[in-house]
Amino acid sequence: MMPADTKRVLYWDTSAVLSSLFTDRHSATARDWIEKTGLHLISTLAYAETCAVIGRLKTEGHVTDTLIRAAFDMLNQGPWRFTTAWPEWKTVQSLSIKWPLRGAELWHLATAVSLRNRLPELSILTFDRRLQSAVNGEGLVAS
Repeated sequence: MMPADTKRVLYWDTSAVLSSLFTDRHSATARDWIEKTGLHLISTLAYAETCAVIGRLKTEGHVTDTLIRAAFDMLNQGPWRFTTAWPEWKTVQSLSIKWPLRGAELWHLATAVSLRNRLPELSILTFDRRLQSAVNGEGLVAS
């Protein structure tokens, strides 16, 4: 029998990815999750949002070119598998009524809920307060 953690499927939202790339109050937790075995997923939305933040940091002069290159390298070579999954339309609609989320948060939640139909062991790693509340309510808590 396989150890329980080899069956883990972890969907990383943008806040979690960014905390793994740049030091903030959630970085230690994000880096701990990187070390855990299982399937780590990043959606096209999380990838685009992360790239936008990295680009903005460069444009605004907050980090050096070396750190920008390192962040892109870490993003592209991290433990993640990139998924082109998207949420089911009805799932987006039903979750929009249930949880007070912004568009990107709702998209991440609905995508994870939709993926859970094929991957029942899926959970979400997020450091966004509103999304975390919805994740808890939907039973998608990373543990």
